[in-house]
Amino acid sequence: MIKTEALTVRLDGTPVVQDVDLDVAEGEWVTVIGPNGAGKSTALRAIGGLLPFSGTVRLNGVPVDRMHRRDRARAVATVVQSPVVPPGMLVFDYVLLGRTPYIAPLGRESEADLAVADEVLAALDLAPFAGRRLETLSGGERQRVFLARALAQGAGILLLDEPTSALDIGHQQEVLELVDRLRTERGLTVLATMHDLTTAGEYADRMLLLAAGRVVAAGRPAQVLTEEILAEHYRVKVRVIAGDHGPLVLPIRT
Repeated sequence: MIKTEALTVRLDGTPVVQDVDLDVAEGEWVTVIGPNGAGKSTALRAIGGLLPFSGTVRLNGVPVDRMHRRDRARAVATVVQSPVVPPGMLVFDYVLLGRTPYIAPLGRESEADLAVADEVLAALDLAPFAGRRLETLSGGERQRVFLARALAQGAGILLLDEPTSALDIGHQQEVLELVDRLRTERGLTVLATMHDLTTAGEYADRMLLLAAGRVVAAGRPAQVLTEEILAEHYRVKVRVIAGDHGPLVLPIRT
């Protein structure tokens, strides 16, 4: 579903992502981790076709830089860290924006588009909030609305950039369990970036560790989240303990 070869991104002439090879199978959840400034978000934006790059990025076998904007939006949906929401926008109207790739220029939403928005809101237990202004919702509720808009696009690939960064632990679990359930129910392929290593390891099938824009480790969570690897690339002392769903990463005071 997602394949990159020698993916390289330069910002203002500076290489931020360098020679990244990635292969995400249909229905798989892969999480990209790494210290601040490692290039995680930049790589995700390039994969979604939002940044120029060199190398190759293919979505469903098609080079992303050759896809028409509408076709790309139907193939991949991106949830950024802090979406820009116009003041006063209602939840239903925001979710309906996900149907934009299916609406002709200067056209209006069809009954089918409205039905998709209703269905997604119901699936995410957001129907009671449809008439509410988005800024009046809690952080966890807003994150579910952002996911709802992405799901309304009908894309099979979901890119999540730090989906839990502004949430408390309860809402973090709520959002990630929701994504995992939707992945199973809708056959979604998920590529995410995350900072919380323990949480990332609990949900990902595989992980990719970036440092200074390059891949320095890849594999199952237990292969990537080791004390030696984390000490080298995060410059931190941790203890890693085997957990029921993935390694538990515990910082140790020096």
